[in-house]
Amino acid sequence: MASDHTRNAILAAAERLYADRGFGDVTLRDIVAEANVNLAAVNYHFGSKDELIAELFVTRSLATNRERLNELKAAEEKGGGRAGIDAILHALVGPTLRGCLGPDREGSTAARFMIRASIESVPPIRRIKNREVDHLRKFIAAMRRSLPGRDDSELYWGLHFALAMSHHTIREKERLTKLSEGKCDLNEVQAIVDRVVAVSVMALTAGGATSKASVKPVAPYGRLTRQDL
Repeated sequence: MASDHTRNAILAAAERLYADRGFGDVTLRDIVAEANVNLAAVNYHFGSKDELIAELFVTRSLATNRERLNELKAAEEKGGGRAGIDAILHALVGPTLRGCLGPDREGSTAARFMIRASIESVPPIRRIKNREVDHLRKFIAAMRRSLPGRDDSELYWGLHFALAMSHHTIREKERLTKLSEGKCDLNEVQAIVDRVVAVSVMALTAGGATSKASVKPVAPYGRLTRQDL
């Protein structure tokens, strides 16, 4: 029990410090001082700063991914085994946006840590993101059932852009608020989820799939032809 208490104290202290100051400015000595433990305890439980960051990120990501998959399962059960593309994308982006935006969430340590993880590209988090994609394959499978006959590459791009819109909205919320002079309300989280889903659905369904033959190559900069004008 004492060992578990020490481990949890280290995780809680590290998450608070990373959320407040970012990954680059926090040292292991900062963490042990915050947790009121010694450096040997960090090395014993985690081995390195990278492993500590990785464990924090995995813990938070697992919770988000579990919520995503539960919502996807519910949507497919409601649709008799095939959910609508809008329901699938709501399950994909909703948990991430709801977890990081809104007055009841964005001030929490967990949300601020995940926002830091989205903004700052650190090796342990990049490795996890590039490796842990199995839950996203389940969304692609659901999208195939929802949009039969659609080229797989279009589905992957659609999922990629939906995630990109979500993460960019989280990262750049302050800039959007300033740019729009408050017209874009970042506290209306469900409206943001609906907007991201609407744009993603439109990209996936409007006008059919884009074929390689229909994409016109663009001349190199400075060498425009008459047909490019």
